[in-house]
Amino acid sequence: MPVTTFDFKEKYRYQNGFGSYFETEAVPGALPVGQNSPQKPPHGLYAEKLSGTAFTAPRHENQQSWLYRILPSCAHPNFEESSSGPFTADKPYSPKKLKYVPNQLRWDPFDHNEQTDFVAGLRLTAGAGDPTLKHGVGYYVFSAGKSMEANSAFYSADGDLLIVAQEGVLDIRTELGWLLVRPMEIAVIPRGVKYQVHLPSGPIRGYALELYSKHFTLPELGPIGSNCLANARDFQAPVASFSEDFGATAAEGSNTYTIISKFNNSLFTTQQAHTPFDVVAWHGTYYPYKYDLGRFNTIGSISFDHPDPSIFTVLTCQSDQAGTAIADFVIFPPRWLVAENTFRPPWYHRNTMSEFMGLIGGVYDAKKGGKGGFMPGGASLHNVMSGHGPDAASYEGARNADLQPQLVGKDSCAFMFESCLMVGVTEWGLETCNKVQNAYNDHSWGGVKVHWKKPEGASTDSHLLK
Repeated sequence: MPVTTFDFKEKYRYQNGFGSYFETEAVPGALPVGQNSPQKPPHGLYAEKLSGTAFTAPRHENQQSWLYRILPSCAHPNFEESSSGPFTADKPYSPKKLKYVPNQLRWDPFDHNEQTDFVAGLRLTAGAGDPTLKHGVGYYVFSAGKSMEANSAFYSADGDLLIVAQEGVLDIRTELGWLLVRPMEIAVIPRGVKYQVHLPSGPIRGYALELYSKHFTLPELGPIGSNCLANARDFQAPVASFSEDFGATAAEGSNTYTIISKFNNSLFTTQQAHTPFDVVAWHGTYYPYKYDLGRFNTIGSISFDHPDPSIFTVLTCQSDQAGTAIADFVIFPPRWLVAENTFRPPWYHRNTMSEFMGLIGGVYDAKKGGKGGFMPGGASLHNVMSGHGPDAASYEGARNADLQPQLVGKDSCAFMFESCLMVGVTEWGLETCNKVQNAYNDHSWGGVKVHWKKPEGASTDSHLLK
């Protein structure tokens, strides 16, 4: 740290900044000067506006980009609903099969599936809300063993997808350019942006959050000041990159491209005769981006008491209630603990927010004991008002620790999807994945010791009037 050392080296150039206004062209002169939609755009391109918010959204929230492409996106036959894929109603991981339970849940590492590509390998584990109302979240685990077809592209009309790589490398081609995403990196693909995922180093596994509501922003820093946590300069957006595969008209190309649309949690497909990756230039504020979690500038207590986990928030999407998130993406990276006379791990608590956690690598400092354990590639869910906290072994260790300065989480990083929404769990998440640790509660907290000793002479009826 502060920059992760990756085994798989970077291969692309990027533009740096979060929420910045970018412009990029793969061919000189492809961007119009001084206007967005000239009568004849340069080089015979088509101008196409990509709107991530309403046209009239406030300026500080408005996200729009102008794309200059060889053929417009509308040039394709009708979509047809797919009878296969991970979102059909008959699948156990269908969003139509959510069950809401108060139990604490923990999963062993999820299986690899080397027969699927990224889209087919998505497994909805939990979620809440409704993409038709643009409100809610979906939590996924994914695994894949093969790249998407070169003549295919996927987009979601339902929401932005935050991808957390846990194993393997995702080489993501988007309409607006390429992103390389490795473990300890995240990527956000906005609603509507077409992309395909390639696997340059073998099978992949990870987690994803689909955000039906609004878009992610950086959390307010308040008294922290102008820097720390995730700094805007460390986010990376792609530069324009395009292919040429087209005929004299949109319908006359020699190849066929399959476009897959996720629309209200169903998949639809169409075929077109030209590549969707034909954006020669673009400018605006609506684009995919990635971030190296190693660049997160962690802060914490330097006196006493364990602060709220909100200080580890990388990205947030706020609800209409101030300070209350539809979704927070929070990480627990390597950091120093120095607080005095303090129980240093997270305290026991019950939360009005739901908490879904995953482990990218290493060991999480509050979940060291218990059979099964909290392991990389696994997950846990503590739903609204479900009590949780350190397991018994972690508690006893922290209770009796010599409080010297301590580096925790070395070579480790856990994360949390936190939401004000009560989330349901799919049939796959509860049963058919066969990864639920049924003895999680007993192994974690069944051995919690009683340390209470009533002081001599203390009364048990002090609440009564004498």
